[in-house]
Amino acid sequence: MAELRLGPLLRYTDGSSATVWVETSRPCTAEVRCADGSGGTAGTFQIAGHHYALVPVTGLTAGTTTTYEVLLDGARVWPMPGSPFPPSVIHAPGPDDGLHVAFGSCRWASPPAGGHDPVGPDALDALATRMAADPEGERPDVLLLLGDQVYADETSDSTQRWLASRRDLKEPPGSGVADYEEYTHLYYESWLDPRIRWLLSTVPSCMIFDDHDVIDDWNTSASWLADMRTTDWWQERLLSGLMSYWVHQHLGNLSPAEVAADPVYAQVREAPDGTDVLRAFAARADTDPASVRWSYRRDFGRVRLLMVDSRAARVLDEQDRAMLDPGEEAWLREQVMDRAGGYDHLLVGTSLPWLLPHLVHDAEGWNAALCGGERGERWARWGEKLRRAADLEHWSAFPESFADLAELVAEAGSGPDAPATVCVLSGDVHHAYIAEPSWSSRPQPDARVVQLVCSPVHNSVPLSMRLAFRAGWSGVSRGIGRLLARHGRLAHPPVGWRKTGGPWFGNQLMTLTLRGRSARLRLEHAEPREGTGPGLTTLLDSELSP
Repeated sequence: MAELRLGPLLRYTDGSSATVWVETSRPCTAEVRCADGSGGTAGTFQIAGHHYALVPVTGLTAGTTTTYEVLLDGARVWPMPGSPFPPSVIHAPGPDDGLHVAFGSCRWASPPAGGHDPVGPDALDALATRMAADPEGERPDVLLLLGDQVYADETSDSTQRWLASRRDLKEPPGSGVADYEEYTHLYYESWLDPRIRWLLSTVPSCMIFDDHDVIDDWNTSASWLADMRTTDWWQERLLSGLMSYWVHQHLGNLSPAEVAADPVYAQVREAPDGTDVLRAFAARADTDPASVRWSYRRDFGRVRLLMVDSRAARVLDEQDRAMLDPGEEAWLREQVMDRAGGYDHLLVGTSLPWLLPHLVHDAEGWNAALCGGERGERWARWGEKLRRAADLEHWSAFPESFADLAELVAEAGSGPDAPATVCVLSGDVHHAYIAEPSWSSRPQPDARVVQLVCSPVHNSVPLSMRLAFRAGWSGVSRGIGRLLARHGRLAHPPVGWRKTGGPWFGNQLMTLTLRGRSARLRLEHAEPREGTGPGLTTLLDSELSP
């Protein structure tokens, strides 16, 4: 009899359809059966001895919510017997529904129940606790996970014990994961947490990777990549990371029509064992990144979400560095400009912040200039060492890409058909803040433009990081940054910005509430609460657009 190993994860939803992802213990037919009569089935596909299904659900009615159950070969496996959680539901959004978008990034798996949590309560655990206690209360319509859903290079003590039972941790890659099987363990550890499992079964999710999904500072530079390729473990880590991301995260980001048209998915499903097909795809993504697109678009009524790959799509040539390769950049512009006036709010999800504290921005631009040879070969060698040591690889480390995004954001937010807001959503930097840009070389956009950064969901925030990011916004730091920019012979950035909220530290989530052309932002911090599990405390609730 087939058993449910992982999931269900409710991924895509619209007014008539949805997708639900599961992992099973053996080949079978997975079925989602909804109380309103809608549903769907899918046979499993096999990758590296594991069995998965992405079930397309059809027949939903816009504006309604229905409970659902999961069956494998006709036997019910979800909800689990004796579950303390309310039934999992699928909400098919209606044309007049508002939209609640919760987002954050950087989540270490929580320790088992009753275990000590050195980094404090998990914000997703806290969200699940609140939702379970009040099933009819407010809930996100979609959860955006902006990177570092798993940490391939920073594993827990329990995972390291499991890894040690398989291989010698004194040999590279040490306590980091080495292959596909070890990646699956990370997803089990993260998504089998009972609260998280239920939360992901009932709130649709959109995901994009960041560096730790593969390795810290993934694709920092051409020199970094060349060094990694000289090791005997990197190729397997990378291919396994991309394969597991495709299975666990990327497939569910796509609409049912996009899934049905995906040639890799078709080949994987047709093969008795799709491992070789998927491995070849991952190898192609490594050798020719421009041949694969991880970025995607979702339209929620009159809200457009563009999730942008800020890692694999990079151009690393020091004389032509770019955050996005030409095809990716063209795709982003096309999606922003498609049916101008057809959306009230534009959300651009990029794991890495576009607008950083001024000192950090200038330091990254200065470092990029040094690495590019602006001050000679000796400075370039030193600059590369500094780039790796200090993680200088955000948008500001790609000055032309930074400027291109500034121009695109301004263009999207200008004109008689401009949206009410343009929000750049990011994580990565283990704190939260709000920054607002202003343009000196062109008229200000008609839309309100904001950079919203929220991180971590569940991770550590060292004191050094707190001090550095607080100081990075100061006037003194800005002066230091100007000196660095002058030494690097940097052009003046095309946009200025100021911090209008934060910094806030701790495990946290932001939520945008979008209704018509109005927008509100809420920031909530996870805190322990006696007897009820972790809770969320509101630190900010403000209007972005009336």
